[in-house]
Amino acid sequence: MKLPSLNIANLKASFPLIQGGMSVRVSTSALAIPVANCGGIGVIGGSGIPPEELHEDIIKAKSATDGIIAVNIMYAMKDFYNLVMSSIDAGVDMIITGAGFSRDIFKIGKEHNTPIVMIVSSPTLAKLAEKLGASAVIVEAKEAGGHLGTDKPLREIFPLIRKVIKKIPLIAAGGITNGYEMAELMDTYGADGVQIASRFVLSEECDVADEYKQAFLNARQQDIVITTSPVGLPGRAINTDFVRKMNAGEDMSTKKCPHLCLKKCDHHYCINERLMLAKDGNVNEGLVFSGENTFKMNKILPVAEIFRRFKKQAESVYKEGIGFNPLSS
Repeated sequence: MKLPSLNIANLKASFPLIQGGMSVRVSTSALAIPVANCGGIGVIGGSGIPPEELHEDIIKAKSATDGIIAVNIMYAMKDFYNLVMSSIDAGVDMIITGAGFSRDIFKIGKEHNTPIVMIVSSPTLAKLAEKLGASAVIVEAKEAGGHLGTDKPLREIFPLIRKVIKKIPLIAAGGITNGYEMAELMDTYGADGVQIASRFVLSEECDVADEYKQAFLNARQQDIVITTSPVGLPGRAINTDFVRKMNAGEDMSTKKCPHLCLKKCDHHYCINERLMLAKDGNVNEGLVFSGENTFKMNKILPVAEIFRRFKKQAESVYKEGIGFNPLSS
């Protein structure tokens, strides 16, 4: 059975898939454009880059596709509001945010007619986001890559949040690697769509060094670990030399912060610097965020082929989801 579209505010994605917004410079317009062209929601990672660069990349994406272009901006960023306003000024379709909770972002979204989508990991925050005006909620569980708001698996926390969110779409995120899992989460758990990040690192269009993608291809299950982050949250990453040393207690701190990117930073290492090292190919000294199930993926594919496979797999088993119906709200 054909999967339903994902309707968020006045936006309609013909295929209910959001591509995760991976920072720093992992999810750029180069990736977001083909995702949007395939009917999903293409997301630019807006954290850790100058507002001017983000503005330019959004304009580039919007000029190249008629699909939906969103931006993901962590609330933990010091220039959060500048990044938000720069995105709105560039004409972004949607703002996705997490790693902290902003009440003001909903007022800004309403004022500028820009849908706000909140990433949460608990029923309490999900309910609050809906009350304050979120256009959709993304439930992100422990299986996700990058910063984590919970140590609970997706299939444990999603039903709890599904019970309290009735008026807006609810999207499942964390560890989803194929269309069968997508259909399961929509059909059995009532998700209105899914967000997927790690699978898109292993796309031809993802703008990272070949060494970064090879680290994903080489990763075994035991190579994907939990580590710490200056953001103040645990993070899931590949166990590179840098991560091994840090988890063993070696001092990786910087005497002077070169970026001053976070509102609160414990300075035990520079996350922006380490993410950029990895993105540019120095994975041994860099930080390579990765989903828990990256080890299950073994091919680099074009974005269009990833969508084709997800669609074929999902629609071969999907029956009828129990998610949000905009006609009944």
